Amino acid sequence: MNSKRFYLTIATLLVYSLGFSQQQKLADTVAGIPVNYKEDKAGTYTLPDPLTLNNGKKVTSADGWMKKRRPEILNMYQEIQFGKAPGKPDAMAFNVFDKGTPVFNGTAIRKQVTVYFTKDTSDHKMDLLIYLPANAPKPAPLLLNISFVPNCLSVGDSGVKKGFMWTKEGKKVSATQTAFRKFEVEKFITNGIGVALVYYGDIEPDFAGGLPYGIRSQYLGASGKPAPEDWGAIAAWAWGLSRAMDYFETDKDINAKKIAVTGASRLGKTVLWTGAQDQRFAMVIASISGEGGAALSRRNFGETIGHITDPARYLYQFAANYHDYSNRVDQLPMDAHMLVSLIAPRPLLLQTGNTDFWSDPRGEYLSARAAEPVYKLFGKTGPGDHDFPAPGDTSLLNPLGYYMHEGGHAVLPTDLDVFVTFIKKYLIAN
Repeated sequence: MNSKRFYLTIATLLVYSLGFSQQQKLADTVAGIPVNYKEDKAGTYTLPDPLTLNNGKKVTSADGWMKKRRPEILNMYQEIQFGKAPGKPDAMAFNVFDKGTPVFNGTAIRKQVTVYFTKDTSDHKMDLLIYLPANAPKPAPLLLNISFVPNCLSVGDSGVKKGFMWTKEGKKVSATQTAFRKFEVEKFITNGIGVALVYYGDIEPDFAGGLPYGIRSQYLGASGKPAPEDWGAIAAWAWGLSRAMDYFETDKDINAKKIAVTGASRLGKTVLWTGAQDQRFAMVIASISGEGGAALSRRNFGETIGHITDPARYLYQFAANYHDYSNRVDQLPMDAHMLVSLIAPRPLLLQTGNTDFWSDPRGEYLSARAAEPVYKLFGKTGPGDHDFPAPGDTSLLNPLGYYMHEGGHAVLPTDLDVFVTFIKKYLIAN
């Protein structure tokens, strides 16, 4: 099968509709690798201690974490899993082509911005769609959502610029499809929270042959091929979110100190990595991020490193070095709880679904528990010794929070209500 056909698969698109099919989730094998969905076969494991330095000494203070241990863990993820990304481009520029239009019966002000990544403005650019509460005090806090579809398909607003999207065949076409669940912008606006949306395909295409077309192509070395530690697509999408933050810092109507970032599935992994690298983001809401995100890799349940980094599947999303640990996960110097810990002390919500077995919701919960000692250095709490929660239980909306809905691999309208609660509690109230 042509590798480009993996882009915008049904499984990806249904993150905002029906979720992964039961057939895929319960398959006996994926990419020729067995899949386990039984708790009694998840295996035993020992997690690396997030508070033990590479030299064996323990970190016992928030200052020690920030200055010593955190940089070590961040480097592990850069070298092994997500790859090393460049910094802010010198030639970056912004074009605010919609400077403020009243929408949604006057309750919101819409802005639209093109962010140019290179001097050549004909390519390598992304469009930001921003809605700010019309009557709330300025500057406004904001939720940045990275989406699987272009902005014009993400919302019910005919004034949004018509964009382009990548097809499953790897072609860039006008975005004309409409059968996608719309992001409920007004739910946030009525609570005094702005919303910004960006299409991940503007930054980097999501298929194995997409390298020549995305931003990564502008940073290849003399060989023209990525090195084993070079950034994959997830790191590229995260890089684009940091460029959005660069714009927010220039907009007097936006409180750049109170920006939350959210995404689902592979984009849940993306926002975790975004928050880990870029501490300007004040909050992360990572939905159904699974393997390579918040779910523990050493726990043999659902998707594994072997599945996700298979060259015929999603190796292009990661540094090539990550695949080296497919069959020796016990030797990986970090695990998902350490990715979670990199967000500390900022608020983090892990949102999952109780039937999303492929993404291992229990593995995300156990990851949060294992990361809590880092949050405690800052006087922050996580799940503690709370039992694995029932679907719909909102008692774990701590600074290191966990919420699981009834259902599968999706972001449901009721989940957005929880997001609003979490943002109001930790971003607006503080």
